[in-house]
Amino acid sequence: MSELLNDFLAFVRINTRSDVTSEQIPTTSGQIELAKILEKKLQELGLEEVSYDTANGYLLGKLPGDPEQIALGFIAHLDTADFNAENTQPQVFENYDGNDIALHKEPDIVLKVKEFPNLQDYIGQTLITTNGLTLLGADDKAGIAEILAMLRYFKAHPDRNRGDIWVAFGPDEEIGRGADRFPVEKFPVRYAYTVDSGRVGNFEYETFNAATITIEIEGTSVHPGTAYGQMVNALKLGEEIDAALPKDEVPEKTRGYEGFYLLNKFTGSIDHATLNYIIRDHDEEKFETRKQTIVEIIDEINGRFANPRLYYEMADQYYNMRQIIDQYPNSVKLAKDAMEKIGITPNVQPFRGGTDGSKISLKGLPTPNIFTGGENFHGQYEFITLEAMEKTTEALIEMVQLAVKYD
Repeated sequence: MSELLNDFLAFVRINTRSDVTSEQIPTTSGQIELAKILEKKLQELGLEEVSYDTANGYLLGKLPGDPEQIALGFIAHLDTADFNAENTQPQVFENYDGNDIALHKEPDIVLKVKEFPNLQDYIGQTLITTNGLTLLGADDKAGIAEILAMLRYFKAHPDRNRGDIWVAFGPDEEIGRGADRFPVEKFPVRYAYTVDSGRVGNFEYETFNAATITIEIEGTSVHPGTAYGQMVNALKLGEEIDAALPKDEVPEKTRGYEGFYLLNKFTGSIDHATLNYIIRDHDEEKFETRKQTIVEIIDEINGRFANPRLYYEMADQYYNMRQIIDQYPNSVKLAKDAMEKIGITPNVQPFRGGTDGSKISLKGLPTPNIFTGGENFHGQYEFITLEAMEKTTEALIEMVQLAVKYD
């Protein structure tokens, strides 16, 4: 087995699932465990300025090159998504034959080609899957392993003309906190790239603008037999809010550049209810309109009562990175040219979510998102192939070598 595959299999066995309820940094101890393993690997590879900052949870390091050339940075996150990650047992299928795969016997969990026809793209390759009970963790441990493989290549080929290569491995991307603490001032590169997307060829440099709103509704509960003119049903007011929003502007009915409202949580009783929405749009003006729309609905309902019944807290989460990336077009051209040079057709799509690069870009460092090669992230049907990881590594190597032409 290659070092790339060995690294990946070792990393996914460490439970690094982040915890939104924790106030620690990182939010889980497994992320620290993995960071310490990676710290040792970076030191063994001869990187300089290797440091793990306990205050922000980031591990940094530099493979020195020609200081006159463009320095690039590559970033991957330590944590995995909100899905079981305890006792992950990856399975390796060499020369995959294109058929269904029995992931687990009891319960009967099968990775079916009918449900996931993308499996047919990997016939003959070395397929890595879960055992059906956990996620795999290719998001983003594949990114970590691929960055290490790229570093090994340049360590073994000191004659290559290139600038400094900086790497960063950080915490809590899946819960949207890690990049808040990304130390841009300690990462002196021209362009950075998160290695955190899916299929080979995927490349994103525009994301949603994102906000969340939590609405608390105070009702009045009285006996239903004497409720006339007195009862205020908080649950019904919550239903009214949701009914007033555009019914087709929800995730299951939108795609591409279309934004949405998503009711994440609705709990309560007659006397009190809580709703939580996330609000998403690529367009900044439409994003602001969406936020205003939901506030106007709340204000209209409150206007019916002598005293307000609805209270809300709204907060922006991240913004579309494209407003920064557009100022640095070579950050996009470099990645696309590198892909094309090694025979990959770039698949450039608006990302219907956010990446660490969203926040890092808004800190002034352009940080598009490039593929890892993984599929079906965030669940038990996640998979990746060794060949896809090798292709990602090849793309990263090519980006470093081409960067000398983009000064």
